[in-house]
Amino acid sequence: MTRLRTTAMAVAGAAAMFALTAAPAQAAPGDVTTTCASTATPAGYVDVSWGYSNTCGGQNFAPNIKQIKQLTGLPIGTVVQACGSAYYPAGWVQTSSYYSSSCVSFPNSGFNNNAWTLKRVS
Repeated sequence: MTRLRTTAMAVAGAAAMFALTAAPAQAAPGDVTTTCASTATPAGYVDVSWGYSNTCGGQNFAPNIKQIKQLTGLPIGTVVQACGSAYYPAGWVQTSSYYSSSCVSFPNSGFNNNAWTLKRVS
């Protein structure tokens, strides 16, 4: 019984890790999903917040998860807030930069501007 329980927990843990690290296959414009920070932000997405989760490993409570938002397909004129930790897609321009505590992507990063207001122009 212990062996079965251990196997079931290992399978469940692996499934949870895959769910957090897999990029969304068919996300709708504006959808937000959570992924481990070790996963590159896919084209057409921006990082919108950072945090910590035991699911993605780590020992010092450093940010290791991020929420990413699908920008592809949003209408011209749309304005979004995004972290400066990933490049924004073509067709978007930065209209301002500022500091956001939800965009701290590594410990001791200071209070420098780390977030953008973006606008879709084409």
